[in-house]
Amino acid sequence: MMKLFSLLLLLASTTAAVPLESSGREEFPTLPSQAFATAPNPTEAKSRFAMLDDVRLLANGLLQLGQSLREFVHKTKTQINDIFQKLNIFDRSFYQLSVVTSEIKEEEEELKKTTNFLKANNEEIKNLSLEINSKINGILQERTQLQSKVGSLEERLKGLSQSIVPVDQLSEITTLKEVIDAQEKTISDLLKAVGEQHDQLDNQKIKIKNLEEKISYDSFQDTVDKPMDSDSAASDMFEYLTGNLTGLDTNDLPMDCSEVFNKGEANSGIYVIKPNNSEPFNVYCELGSDGGSTVIQRRVDGSVDFDQTLNKYEKGFGDLEKDFWLGLKKIHSLTQQGVYIMRIDLEDWKEEKHWVEYRFSLEGPSMDYTLHVSHFSGDLPDAMANNTGRRFSTKDSKNDNHRNSNCARSYTGGWWFNGCGETNLNGRYLWLKAKGRSMRRRVIHWKPGTGPSYSFKMTKITIRPDPTAKSLN
Repeated sequence: MMKLFSLLLLLASTTAAVPLESSGREEFPTLPSQAFATAPNPTEAKSRFAMLDDVRLLANGLLQLGQSLREFVHKTKTQINDIFQKLNIFDRSFYQLSVVTSEIKEEEEELKKTTNFLKANNEEIKNLSLEINSKINGILQERTQLQSKVGSLEERLKGLSQSIVPVDQLSEITTLKEVIDAQEKTISDLLKAVGEQHDQLDNQKIKIKNLEEKISYDSFQDTVDKPMDSDSAASDMFEYLTGNLTGLDTNDLPMDCSEVFNKGEANSGIYVIKPNNSEPFNVYCELGSDGGSTVIQRRVDGSVDFDQTLNKYEKGFGDLEKDFWLGLKKIHSLTQQGVYIMRIDLEDWKEEKHWVEYRFSLEGPSMDYTLHVSHFSGDLPDAMANNTGRRFSTKDSKNDNHRNSNCARSYTGGWWFNGCGETNLNGRYLWLKAKGRSMRRRVIHWKPGTGPSYSFKMTKITIRPDPTAKSLN
């Protein structure tokens, strides 16, 4: 394009006619000898040169064409830039729409879980209502039978009144009638109370039905804080023992329950240990023929509320001989001494026992007690794989992987949550109704990521040193 403009400018600046032919060195074309004798033909001379005006006209036309082409290229570039900007806006909008769609799908899944839970409660209420109706019908039948007996007694009394009856028999009959009247009044009051209870159950059923239509996952209310047992002895059991060990050589204390076993102890129970870089504290040691393990969690009957704050989970709570949580700070101090194996023992209502073991480590409070596990062995599917690398969450410290909800508040209990509704051995006991039976049982769920859910009544978590490993795989 630049060469074309230069050529056009050169043509436009020409001030003389350009010869159409050149003979090399000669400045003008060679004429034949007859030219001196005969006058040149004007038409022939004119056809051999381009006029200056024609050249300028051609140059101007080419300049205008170049200018038009330049403007066209500029407009084309502007339109292409506009198209690219609109494509970028479209890409951003499409990405935002994808994110919103993903969030909607997650909320829909959580809504389905909540709806299923409410349906289960609705079914339980329905069964209770049927049982109450059956009892009411039985009471009504008994009342009818009692009224019939009272009527026959009244007929007999009328017959007796017409004959001579001793005074003591009349007094006994009167007393019996008063007792029957009192029983009838009691039955009436009981029927009234049962009717009110039945009305309350119906109202509750209606409320649950409305909740199934309107519930959303974020409408869960915060779990009501339940106070722990106020017994000061149970609280002191989880305190560090610096002030209570006067006269005792703390350097001679074992670092964990495996050292308790190595020192010759054979009976399971409460012992004092002192891990490296920690003050002494009480633990429950399970001692067997093959060594000792430190119990860090146990739940037998649900007598201890595990819906606690982060401060409680750091310190520990419960009863070391029953249901308890040892404390995150103490568990962390134990795992700093080397690689540990974590064993989870579970028992169902048929008294069938299951277990699973992991290589285990725990980071400190600055990393929110991040969990690291790798599957080791056991007879249960791996349900902890999705929890490795997760931070510990409680109802007042949200570190789970769920965007729009606090899993610890919704499902209660502190745990290394990846997503709500998964395995949580510190969660609340859920009522489970056995098939074909009216008995309801309180259970804790063990659910692998894509497998079936298992229900257990007892959990126990213990840790012991791994003598074969130097690092966590």
